[in-house]
Amino acid sequence: MIVGTEWLVEAEGCSPASLRDEALMRRLFDQVIADLGLKALDSVWHKFPGEGGVTGLVALTESHLACHTYPEHGTATFNLYCCRTRPAWDWETNLKTVLAASSVKITIVTRGEGSSQSKIQNPKSKMAGGDA
Repeated sequence: MIVGTEWLVEAEGCSPASLRDEALMRRLFDQVIADLGLKALDSVWHKFPGEGGVTGLVALTESHLACHTYPEHGTATFNLYCCRTRPAWDWETNLKTVLAASSVKITIVTRGEGSSQSKIQNPKSKMAGGDA
């Protein structure tokens, strides 16, 4: 029985200023949550001092959405785990727009008994999400 789908997302070549901007990351999360019809329960955010990045976690009724940004490397990582079917979300286009990412890699992992499948999407693909 499949119990959920997890999206592991890596955005590289991002704007360091964007990766230090907690308000921008919060708006990005708000967009993901609204676009996918998810429901937030609570959130925890931390902006590291000076030139440091941002860590965020939103607990969802469907599970969680998290990010870690590394301005010094131009990289952001995201994890979305959801236990219910939802429409695709175009991670590639959105992260290229919001964070000026030069490349986006998405790994989709199906969770649950007998679900040892994972799919890595090509960074050049138009579809950067999928149905759970």
